[in-house]
Amino acid sequence: MKVKVNKEACIGCGACAAICDAIFEIDDEGLSKVKKEEVKEDEKQAVIDSAESCPTGAIEVTEK
Repeated sequence: MKVKVNKEACIGCGACAAICDAIFEIDDEGLSKVKKEEVKEDEKQAVIDSAESCPTGAIEVTEK
């Protein structure tokens, strides 16, 4: 699984970082960024939950 954040869609609400801080963090511009694109098996559900909670749909999750 790979994950990325569409910076143009992100509003910086922080829900993703609150749900899955192993993958997401808020950058200096106040927007979400991905700490690492490769998601481990035990992190997958938290990444999916983060994507589903994003109010603007800015998180893109793809299978390898």
